[in-house]
Amino acid sequence: MGVARISHPALEMEIMKFYPKQPPREFEVGFEKKEIIRDCGVLELAADEQVTLITEQGGEYDVTRKSWGFYATPSTNGRLSNFGLRAVLVENRIKRYFVLLVTNGSENNFQRYCKKEKLLIISWLDKNKNLVDIKKGLNLLKRNKKLKSSTRKA
Repeated sequence: MGVARISHPALEMEIMKFYPKQPPREFEVGFEKKEIIRDCGVLELAADEQVTLITEQGGEYDVTRKSWGFYATPSTNGRLSNFGLRAVLVENRIKRYFVLLVTNGSENNFQRYCKKEKLLIISWLDKNKNLVDIKKGLNLLKRNKKLKSSTRKA
C-alpha cells in the first residue's frame, strides 16, 4: 500500500497521509440483503488535523483528530445540521449501537433502510429537545442508582 503525501506549499509541511487501497478491498454487510462496501484507503491524521467529507448534495462531515482521540462529528445539533446532515442513534438486531448520519431530505430512504436491516431508532441527535430528554433520562438513572446504593448500605 503506497502513501500519498498531501502537502501545503505555503507551509512547507505534511498535513496528512493517505494510503490508497488499489484495488479497494470489498466486503459484504447487512443481514437481510447483502450489500458490498468498498474500502478505498486509510487517512492518517496527526493531532489537531481535520478532514471534511462531502456529499453530492453539498452535505459536509468533519472528522477532527485530537491527542486523546477524535471528534467523530461536528456538533450534532449545530454545525452538522447546518451541513445538511442529521445524526441518529440506532440499535441493530444484535444489540450493537451506531451513530448514523442521514442527509436532509433522505429520511424516507433511511426509514426503509432501518426496516430492511431491522434497526431501531433510539433518538435523533439533532434536536435540542431529544438531547435534553436523553440528558434528563441519564441523570434520573444516576440518581436512582445512587439511591439504591445508599439504601443497601443502611
